[in-house]
Amino acid sequence: MGGAHAHGPAPDVGIDRRARFVLLGSLLLAAVLTVAGMVALWPAADERPAEVPFAGDGVREVSAEVVAVADPCPVIAVDPALPTPPGGERPDFPDGCGSVTVTVEGSEEPVTIQPPPYVARAGLQAGDGVSLLALPAQDGVPPQYAFVAIDRGQPVAVLAVAFVVVVALVARLRGLLALLGLGIAGLVLAFFVLPALLAGRDGFTVAAVGSSAIMFVVLYLAHGPSLRTSAALAGTLLGVGATALIGLWGIDRARLAGIGESGEQLLLYAPDLDYQGLLAAAVVIAGLGVLNDVTITQASAVWELRAAAPGLGRRQLFTSGMRIGRDHIASTIYTIVFVYAGAALSVLMLIALYDRPLLSALGEEAIAEEVVRTLASAIGLVLAVPLTTGIAALTVSGPVSGPVSGPARAGAAEG
Repeated sequence: MGGAHAHGPAPDVGIDRRARFVLLGSLLLAAVLTVAGMVALWPAADERPAEVPFAGDGVREVSAEVVAVADPCPVIAVDPALPTPPGGERPDFPDGCGSVTVTVEGSEEPVTIQPPPYVARAGLQAGDGVSLLALPAQDGVPPQYAFVAIDRGQPVAVLAVAFVVVVALVARLRGLLALLGLGIAGLVLAFFVLPALLAGRDGFTVAAVGSSAIMFVVLYLAHGPSLRTSAALAGTLLGVGATALIGLWGIDRARLAGIGESGEQLLLYAPDLDYQGLLAAAVVIAGLGVLNDVTITQASAVWELRAAAPGLGRRQLFTSGMRIGRDHIASTIYTIVFVYAGAALSVLMLIALYDRPLLSALGEEAIAEEVVRTLASAIGLVLAVPLTTGIAALTVSGPVSGPVSGPARAGAAEG
């Protein structure tokens, strides 16, 4: 959730006292409303949907080690429900293709299972760990096993440790504080946002309150408590509000249902869930990290400009800050679009394969959701730049003639 750019200590600049009072007072009000919102929206235990058992009675999850992997099945024979490719016939499945032989933990007898076809194609090898569902033995029939997942705990743990080590070595204390903020943000999502959405709370309100709580923690932890950070936080909160409102309008006008890949299961187990609200929450949360980066950069730019040119008027200060912001907007828009393009690459490939007009494909729910999410986040991001730049330009002191000293330094400690 942290920004991609490094920002050092704020330079020693003067602070407008009235602007400081308005800024801090507004943020205090926002903090009070955030806490009140979390208290009001926090679902009681009986409001949450009952937990859905992962497996039936007597079925347990066990670990196993791969002994041998058969050759994968032909690609076009993977799913008999798929249409036959043009100009060809679907081949039959070779005997035993795609099967995996494993030894189950606590048993010496090897077992052969038939996992989904993509498993063998993922490069599964002898010695890899997998998780299985063990169905209990009945009427003399030995236990049956079903594939669940490949054990990916070790590589994920290695990457996580490497990430923390690299952040600690390069960004030092500031990076570790950003990681702490990221952990707290995860707790807000896990213990407030998700339970509140599952309990049927309004998705727009939950996303706004949860995002506000996350930004208060992340920005002040990563960048320190200062008026520069406070100006960035104010711009971030306004950007979050703009993103949410634009996302709501887009979802309503595009008639998006908000039911994605997991929608059918959610319909079964969480009937009170507001699916359009869920999509609105996704729009807001998806843009938090980039929004944070843009606003802290703009606030830092204004602080640096004021320190370097104390004689600049506020209009000139805003104009100079916006020149920096426009460059940042351009690079950040690329980031947003490429992130979503990478996440939806398989969908884009299907669009390229099918003989279908692009505008017609945009009518598909899954594609339209990604487009609306991307555009709403991008518009909110762009609007946050002038908002943050304006707030920062009003917060620092006005233009100073001659040597900068005395009252011009008033409030510099808070900068």
